[in-house]
Amino acid sequence: MQLNRPQAYQVSTERGLMEELLPLASSRVLELGCGATWNTRQLAQRYPKARFIATEVDRVQHEKNRQDGLPNLTFRLEGAEAIAEPDASIDIVWMLKSLHHVPQELMPRAMAEIVRVLKPGGLAWFSEPVYAGPFNDLMSLIHDEKAVRELAFQAIVSLVASGAMELETERFINVPGSFENWEVFESRFLRVTHTELAIDPARCACIRGAFMAHMSEDGAHFMKPHRIDLLRQPA
Repeated sequence: MQLNRPQAYQVSTERGLMEELLPLASSRVLELGCGATWNTRQLAQRYPKARFIATEVDRVQHEKNRQDGLPNLTFRLEGAEAIAEPDASIDIVWMLKSLHHVPQELMPRAMAEIVRVLKPGGLAWFSEPVYAGPFNDLMSLIHDEKAVRELAFQAIVSLVASGAMELETERFINVPGSFENWEVFESRFLRVTHTELAIDPARCACIRGAFMAHMSEDGAHFMKPHRIDLLRQPA
């Protein structure tokens, strides 16, 4: 397992890769740290026979999520370290760029909970942003996550090394991302409720200047590098 593998990247959307690698058709799926549930909502619509549970610790985002639900998608306010599901009851767990948001002291409990709720042979999907490239450089001006991303990777490595989970595959993808203008980018990444950013006007101006350096006539376009670790619960 590697934190980054520069020669291994393929251009892909994460949702497309999930559909390729995960048996979604009739699974019971748990998302931890769901945020706005962009991918999970789309997958819930595409796979109506599957059942999805999406959890979030940010109460503001949780209430937003509940306002627009789907018949096979349930939202819960809870953390990854205390999952309200019985043992061996979930087919697939995924954390989409959320593992590094789990506090370091809660990471071992969160990993143990994932192992507990997965059925034998169940899958755990971890996607994490890679600390490299122009988009990462821009995001680092908002919140430098180098240390917490490394901690998240070590938690995954430790889970495999312990024998509790087996590595099914590791993939590196560049996800295309576009922003129509500064206001769209600002709304998505600076006006968040899950993290206290404390960005003063001078720092905001610096971030805006870095973003505008990527603007063209049709917006700002990036390739966002991600690492995907797919683990399997031993049967």
